[in-house]
Amino acid sequence: MDKQRIRERVWDALEAESIARFPFPPHGRIPNFDGARDAAERLAVTPEWQEATTIKANPDSPQLPVRRQALAAGKTVYIAVPRLRDERCFVRLDPATIDNTDRAAAISHMDEYGEQTGPDEIDSVDLIVSGSVAVTEEGARIGKGEGYSDLEYAVLRELELVDDETPVVTTVHERQVVDDAVEIEAHDVPMDCIVTPERVIRPTGGQKPAGIDWALLDEERIAEIPVLKRFR
Repeated sequence: MDKQRIRERVWDALEAESIARFPFPPHGRIPNFDGARDAAERLAVTPEWQEATTIKANPDSPQLPVRRQALAAGKTVYIAVPRLRDERCFVRLDPATIDNTDRAAAISHMDEYGEQTGPDEIDSVDLIVSGSVAVTEEGARIGKGEGYSDLEYAVLRELELVDDETPVVTTVHERQVVDDAVEIEAHDVPMDCIVTPERVIRPTGGQKPAGIDWALLDEERIAEIPVLKRFR
């Protein structure tokens, strides 16, 4: 099934069933949802979370409780600069230097509390947290459609900061778990763990990409992303 049709269906459902939470509308974004904090708390008792000391997280609203929990637990959090547009393309939030972890976890205060970091300064990543519009129980994730989440993973893979064993997780509402047949393509990052307010799903199978798929990138995008120019 066409991914955009699935996105639209999920966005419509979250809005119509009053599941979506600020910011509104849910359309065109990784949608915030009722129960995001409950999903974050359920994630926090998983072994994947408890064994991680360094996390790469997405900046979206539904994962704000995840980022807050990470900082409160003393975990270092990396967040990609939007569209990887800077040479120092990640922001590091170090809980040892932060006096207000709740505030620091909000994307609006990332620059105030974080330190912009170049690729060579990043620690090995123990866990990746991704935002999703929809996800299947087989681990196929559908994002907003811009491809930056998969590209951020590919960059970390090129830097040898993640590997096949690095868990990739997402927190979503049950309404975002769909039963459509969605192919996991070679450049897609499959989910190892899907957490909703009600349950934890651990898909099996799904090969993670080994690095950047240059065939998917045109010259314009490469020119806009300094780290890609460096790799090539």
